[in-house]
Amino acid sequence: MEQEFELTAKTFMGLEPVLAKELTQLGANNVQIGRRMVSFTGDKEMMYRANFQLRTAIRILKPICHFKARSAEDVYDKVQAVEWDKILSEKNTFSVDSVVYSEEFRNSRFVTYKVKDAIVDWFREKTGVRPNISVSNPDIRLNIHIAEDKATLSLDSSGESLHRRGYRQESVSAPLNEVLAAGMILMTGWSGETDFIDPMCGSGTLPIEAALIARNISPGVFRKEFAFEKWNDFDKDLLDRIYNDDSLEKEFNHHVYGYDVDMKSVNTALFNVRAAGLTQDITIEQQDFKDFKKPENKSIIVMNPPYGERISTPNLLGTYKMIGERLKHEFSGNDAWILSYREECFEQIGLKPSIKIPLYNGSLECEFRKYALFDGRMRDFRAEGGIVKTEEEKEEMAQKHRFKKNREFKRRIEENEENENADIRSFTFHKHELDRPKRKDWNDSRKREWNTRDHDSKDKEWTRDRTWNHFGRNEDRDARRKDYGTRGRDGYGNRGYDRRRYDKQDKQDKRGNYASKYKNRYDDEAE
Repeated sequence: MEQEFELTAKTFMGLEPVLAKELTQLGANNVQIGRRMVSFTGDKEMMYRANFQLRTAIRILKPICHFKARSAEDVYDKVQAVEWDKILSEKNTFSVDSVVYSEEFRNSRFVTYKVKDAIVDWFREKTGVRPNISVSNPDIRLNIHIAEDKATLSLDSSGESLHRRGYRQESVSAPLNEVLAAGMILMTGWSGETDFIDPMCGSGTLPIEAALIARNISPGVFRKEFAFEKWNDFDKDLLDRIYNDDSLEKEFNHHVYGYDVDMKSVNTALFNVRAAGLTQDITIEQQDFKDFKKPENKSIIVMNPPYGERISTPNLLGTYKMIGERLKHEFSGNDAWILSYREECFEQIGLKPSIKIPLYNGSLECEFRKYALFDGRMRDFRAEGGIVKTEEEKEEMAQKHRFKKNREFKRRIEENEENENADIRSFTFHKHELDRPKRKDWNDSRKREWNTRDHDSKDKEWTRDRTWNHFGRNEDRDARRKDYGTRGRDGYGNRGYDRRRYDKQDKQDKRGNYASKYKNRYDDEAE
């Protein structure tokens, strides 16, 4: 049995308990919750599975060493003490990412330079040849984290942030991060036992993540590569075995619905759903939430309405008032979860939440609130056996220590008279005007237009092709990455696809053919 080693999974503030639960279910040992991270132990297979299967992790780090860093000289000396020839060679390229919270080190770039200098000097002294630095596509990625005087130098096994699943082809303004979306859904406890509804779906992130959870499809199935694939000890057979293991995937007997009033958002969501191969499980349609009618089947609503920050509506508070009215009259007997930022927005909903969970969306300290909706009085509801708040939710509400005490929402919304009577059915997204600093010669013609395609500008062609040329292999993964876009069921509920590589080679490969039509664009990582 392979020896276990220390690992660290990074995540967003507020998602640490969700990530810890994921790791425990995955079989990790010594799981410990920290600030924006969860530490654990495992072997190489656990490290591969963590990258491939975790939904709420941003990246997986493998610590090289821990040390005290009271000065720049300490950092240099400790990094030089590492036997670097066991990690990389002078022929490899590498990069260093620094995260610093320290009075001594005010500039993370300075720390990065110190680490790079120490590594380069080590090779010059030992071999006379130095390895090169590559920012865009290095062979080895390193990470140094300094909190006051405690430093950890790690290997980055993920590479590109794990929130970049690979299915997002297009985006809208202020798209919801995939990791945050998955974390929100897992917080609700939903796993596919009812229908799922997102009435303001934007680019479709919540519906897609919901369908992946319902099917128990690993998010790593869409990824082209991980950083550990360039390591000297990379085990291709092990990764292939993990990739081809679909034994835990489930049937989903309900449905996911996404709606948006903006047709551009609808088309964007349709692109992304198709790229994820989930058209059989997700329906995307244009619909104003004001016209929302009670669903025929038991359902859950999870939504991320505008906050009045990066995007807004002409009548923001009116929108939230409308949300409360629709939920009260058309969604009784079900649960609704809403993520928002401003207290005054929640007040307009006019419903009493059963749970409030602090959660960060980027830099915004938001709340994720649950509304258990029922007819009549709460006393009667409880007398009939209804549960407003589970024991787990009560425990969650008691964890006030996760965020600062007496936290306050920023109160800056002041609806003017012209917006008070605005059409609350209008959801035209635009930059919020209330907090913009005044400029002397400002005019409408100079206003910056939001680029709805706010992903990377590299425009890489999106394809499922994964060749192994850099390892001397030319085997293509297309044979086992079958077209999710044509994923379907026959009359008996069986899957119409198979990703296995060796025993299903006679199946037509449609996935790669579809995927190559689109370009990869990703939103910036909010880490």
